[in-house]
Amino acid sequence: MSALFSPVSFRSLTLRNRIGVSPMCQYSSFEGLANDWHLVHLGGLATGGSGLVFAEATAVSPEGRISPQDLGIWDDAHIVGLRRITDFVRAQGAVVGIQLAHAGRKASTRRPWTGTGAVAPEHGGWEVVGPSDLPFSDSYPQPHALTVEGIARIVDAFRQGAVRSLAAGFQVAEIHAAHGYLLHEFLSPLSNVRTDEYGGSFENRARLTLEVAAVVRSVWPTDLPVFVRLSATDWAHGGWDVDESVQLAVRLKAIGIDAIDCSSAGLTPSQQIAIAPGYQVPFARRIKQEAGIPTLAVGLITEPAQAEQIIADRDADVVLMGRELLRHPRWPLHAAHVLGADVVWPLQYERAKPR
Repeated sequence: MSALFSPVSFRSLTLRNRIGVSPMCQYSSFEGLANDWHLVHLGGLATGGSGLVFAEATAVSPEGRISPQDLGIWDDAHIVGLRRITDFVRAQGAVVGIQLAHAGRKASTRRPWTGTGAVAPEHGGWEVVGPSDLPFSDSYPQPHALTVEGIARIVDAFRQGAVRSLAAGFQVAEIHAAHGYLLHEFLSPLSNVRTDEYGGSFENRARLTLEVAAVVRSVWPTDLPVFVRLSATDWAHGGWDVDESVQLAVRLKAIGIDAIDCSSAGLTPSQQIAIAPGYQVPFARRIKQEAGIPTLAVGLITEPAQAEQIIADRDADVVLMGRELLRHPRWPLHAAHVLGADVVWPLQYERAKPR
């Protein structure tokens, strides 16, 4: 039996296989509202056979968007459009998740196909915040350092976002603490030079991520899972590293987090990444083994045999895929055939199933 196509459970949820759709920003929203593009994009990935389908990084406040075109969950008006999507995804047999996010100092930036850098206020941009007043780069917005009161408001925005996400039909809540966005900015000493209770020591830098995780876990049903995405390393001297990721994973497990989604980088333009197929899998393996918590592996996983080996070797519990699923949305159905797993195809596509 294929390890990749064996089921896996998180609390009361059982994924039909170990393949997940990584959160991928579509930069196609207006005022945070989901539309037909999001329905077709995520719905198509669900019909393609993935066991877990994540919506993109979804902002818990307007100021938390990466671009003006990001999805949002800061208003009840966002619920209806998202519910339409979650109903469809779940009807295809997939579990549906949302990634709750705040972009911090990397907010108010242009969507990729229009360039890079800050969006000016006259074009819909806004003032951004971070742990300190250090910008990501010269072309990014200058952040304002958050006050303690501002931090508390952001924690509550994550709480409210989780409540709305549940009303919108999501089954998994993932907290985005990676890729140089706000929670990661607090974790890394390269972006966090605070001298109060949210800066300096590991305990202080981890405080905001733990507070957000605790508040989301407190409002998410006890029978449904909460994940956290971490950048396991900054790939930069003096930055956040794998040792600290293991320590944080231990603490997240203790407050009820169910799995760590193991990515990396995004904190600094000076990062030096050793890119290769499956280059982030060792992070998932180490956190799984040393913190004793399930992990999700992501990053240049493209071949069925490669994904199968990751699961068979117990390096991770789930593999997440991004660009490969954009190229081949029905990759899971193809992989099942390659690996000799018998899976259910959508009836509308059954005539194309290899025999």
